[in-house]
Amino acid sequence: MARGDGRAQGLARVAVVVRAGAAPLWWLGVFAAGVGVLVPGITGRRIGVLAGAALFIIAVVVVACRGRKRYVALSRGVVRAGRHDVLQDRAVSVRNWRRGHRWWLLLAFAAALGSAFAVPAAGGMLLAGCGTGLRLKAAWLGRRERAEDALLWVRVDWLAVNGGRPAGKTVKAYRSTGIAAGDAAPGGARRRTAALV
Repeated sequence: MARGDGRAQGLARVAVVVRAGAAPLWWLGVFAAGVGVLVPGITGRRIGVLAGAALFIIAVVVVACRGRKRYVALSRGVVRAGRHDVLQDRAVSVRNWRRGHRWWLLLAFAAALGSAFAVPAAGGMLLAGCGTGLRLKAAWLGRRERAEDALLWVRVDWLAVNGGRPAGKTVKAYRSTGIAAGDAAPGGARRRTAALV
């Protein structure tokens, strides 16, 4: 495993960035679906909910599986993080991603609400499915990190160029650290500290 080129870099956890959109998409989707059920719509509530359930399942599968080959390829060419690299806190990575995507999230929410007048609840369930898919993808990354006994990190400047996508075209390789580095567990969740006995 190669080591970094010696220049200090800011690094964000790959799984944290992937997981960052899961919660807002889920909750915005649930809220939009709940409001959408109150609207009869063109198709009627029953068809809207059935269509929404199908869209939810499709979104979960597509989002959870999309780009896995790219993540695997990048993780194979992993470079060991240097001692001067700066590991970004989980909260900072999440905040940066959500701040950079806030307008997209609002537009998606507005579209989900608007679609309820045609197909009740379907748009909201689609959003919720996308959020669930992101959580499952982060969990998949977490299983890979545990299997390799190494956490995956991506350079912050590459994230900025790729619109916050940790597997974008200009990302050349991930960096890695030991499993205990940073404040996020494998998969990007908050690290649980063991209670003192």
